Amino acid sequence: MKSKVSGLIALAAAVIAASAVPSRAEDLKFQLTNGTNSVLTRFYSSPTGVNSWEEDVFGEKVLNPGETVNITIADGRTVCKYDMRFEFDENSDLDTTEDTQDLCELGSYTIHE
Repeated sequence: MKSKVSGLIALAAAVIAASAVPSRAEDLKFQLTNGTNSVLTRFYSSPTGVNSWEEDVFGEKVLNPGETVNITIADGRTVCKYDMRFEFDENSDLDTTEDTQDLCELGSYTIHE
């Protein structure tokens, strides 16, 4: 009887310890393709419902027409639905474009004119 009680206490302690460890969100990864004839200079994303844009994903880089880049959003969140903002070269005829997508389901996204 004593061994059963000790075993239950050990099991309860293990369950409590496991639940005390914070769960880690997986990085959100997808491919972004520039399907326009203009240079994509900036790409911003933020979870739907957040009132400000996160930093520019490209930094100093750009995405030329027809190019594809692998994007990783490692923000520690567990959401899939993101707002996206695309800004083009100042010589482009394209306006800044915004869209909302479930990036977990897509796996890839192509921006079109």
